[in-house]
Amino acid sequence: MTDSDKPARTANIFDVARLAGVSHQTVSRVINDFPSVRPATRERVEQAITQLRYSPSPAARALVTKRTRMIGLIAHGSADYGPTSIALHFSDAARDARYGVVSVTAVNADAGSVRTFVESLLSQRVEAIVLIVDDVAVLSAIRGLDIGVPVVAVAAGPRRGPYATSIDQYRGARAAVRHLVELGHRRIAHLAGPPNSPDAIERLRGWRDELADARLVADEPGHGDWTAQSGFRFGTELPGDSDVTAIFAGNDQMALGLISALNAAGRSVPDEMSVVGFDDIPEAAFYAPPLTTVHQDFAALGALTMQRVIIALEEPDDVSEPTPIPTRLVVRRSTAAPRNPSG
Repeated sequence: MTDSDKPARTANIFDVARLAGVSHQTVSRVINDFPSVRPATRERVEQAITQLRYSPSPAARALVTKRTRMIGLIAHGSADYGPTSIALHFSDAARDARYGVVSVTAVNADAGSVRTFVESLLSQRVEAIVLIVDDVAVLSAIRGLDIGVPVVAVAAGPRRGPYATSIDQYRGARAAVRHLVELGHRRIAHLAGPPNSPDAIERLRGWRDELADARLVADEPGHGDWTAQSGFRFGTELPGDSDVTAIFAGNDQMALGLISALNAAGRSVPDEMSVVGFDDIPEAAFYAPPLTTVHQDFAALGALTMQRVIIALEEPDDVSEPTPIPTRLVVRRSTAAPRNPSG
């Protein structure tokens, strides 16, 4: 039998992938009509299928579509407004996309416990894992694991990627400090969050850079733990003869404690000290005085995170980086021009 007499080899999925210039996973997604495949990519794959006369076997099709539609979520188990809101809105977005969410939470999550959390989720056959990052060490630990499913991290910071989402903490902090500078404040202190928190790191960076651009001195920041108690402690330790006229607090809860301490010391807000927070929690408008703060759109972050999960599962060739979600400064009555503008 000559080569011309041999029956033509039946094309397989790898042949289609090579001709279309995509991965075989992408071909599978087109065959099984998964959403989020780019129209141009879908058209290219369909043309290759037609050209090669490729016909997937029913068994292969069934294997590809055997999905759990479950997403794992690793979150900090505290009642902090930011992480709690992110988890809530992500779960809403997942439900809208017809996915279920399996959550693992721990009050003291650390890098050493990440593997246990991941193994627990994988045992429940999750298709992807979302990590709400509150510790840079945890993020590094999970990136170092060979998990076998996509991981989407909700984490602020300059290092991003196609599977990282965030709200723009850095520019939000700069807007808060710029507001105080424009009011005439020249000594602006900062009460930062925990040193290992990505959000705290970015807000601290924004405070420093905005002061530098205004040619103002950045004193050594204080550090709290996101609680009102730590804000109160910072306020009580602030020297009465300090020439600081404004404070940028790393979140609204710490701002609440700070204002309480200032009031207890007989220092009026904003007449003697302006205070800005971050988060715009529902109670911020009802502080005494109502708090100037930075609003974060957690609903948009939840939707963006779920979008990246779908892309990771159904169009992994898309390597575009999502843009951080912008913040919005909300000006209320806790800020005013200093009594002595020369500060």
